[in-house]
Amino acid sequence: MILSPVRARAGDVARVMICDDSVVIRGAVTRMLEGDPQIRVVARAADGRQALAEIARLRGEINMVVLDIEMPVMDGMEALPLPLPLLLLLLLLLRAAPGLRVIMASTLTTRGADIAMRALRLGAADYVPKPAAAAIADDSFRRELLAKVKGLARLRRAPACMAASATLSAAPVLRAAGVGRQFYRRAAGAVHPMPCHVARDGETLEPGCIVLAPGDQHLLVEEAGGVLRARVSDDPQENFCRPAVDPMRRSASLACGGRVLAEMLTGMGHDGLAGTRQIVAAGGTAIAQDEATSVVWGMPGAIASAGLCHAVLSLPAIAGRPRALIGRNAE
Repeated sequence: MILSPVRARAGDVARVMICDDSVVIRGAVTRMLEGDPQIRVVARAADGRQALAEIARLRGEINMVVLDIEMPVMDGMEALPLPLPLLLLLLLLLRAAPGLRVIMASTLTTRGADIAMRALRLGAADYVPKPAAAAIADDSFRRELLAKVKGLARLRRAPACMAASATLSAAPVLRAAGVGRQFYRRAAGAVHPMPCHVARDGETLEPGCIVLAPGDQHLLVEEAGGVLRARVSDDPQENFCRPAVDPMRRSASLACGGRVLAEMLTGMGHDGLAGTRQIVAAGGTAIAQDEATSVVWGMPGAIASAGLCHAVLSLPAIAGRPRALIGRNAE
């Protein structure tokens, strides 16, 4: 069944489709978003097949999708192991509507975080942690979702990343899991040259490897015998977050004797301000993303306003700066 959309007004900033298998959550998220005059929910879908049908039916009216990671993806695909079906749906949505912004939503689990990171590499615009259904009215979730939807709507629209998609049409992906797996391997492995994984407690931190904080745990850095190791912690939330930036930056500053380059990208709130202050005081370097290219200029704005930044740069300009700084320091 295709759900009837609420028509958008001409001046809306964001025209959103909500994809979630729970009618309760679809209703709650709709009320959250439509409480802001700059957002209209123009369609709702309970699974992937409905989502694609709404994209085709509304023909350009939808410019943003809030996509639940755990929902049923599409008839006939549920037997395939996740995250393959979800990521294929993401690619099909982006293929059907170039320029569409997709925000992934999931409860805070390691599995959900892993799928979200793969989705971001394939072209999703952002990720928001979703509370359990009983706590869906949580104000922090509402504020973060609103900030990301409105921030993404303000950014200059550009076609979303479609890694390796041009060589494979949608129909074979849906017909054959084997072809889909081959497509997924190609798309997920060509995105950046550095390996990337969720941190394992006690693992050695290696040069050239990206390590991410697990869902609902802080990531810390520990030094022992000249070796840096990752530590994960169940310590209480800081700045209403777990994982939080401040404990990671504090621990990195201590473990590395201040030899830390801290980059702060788009984000809500001021988490990371105290940790960045400690890094800079110990002789480290801080870079912040500028307001123009940030979805939410909260966290980078906080350290920039505090005078802690050695540079405030656009997102494209940030990419090359660490290499330049590392090369200069190595001379």
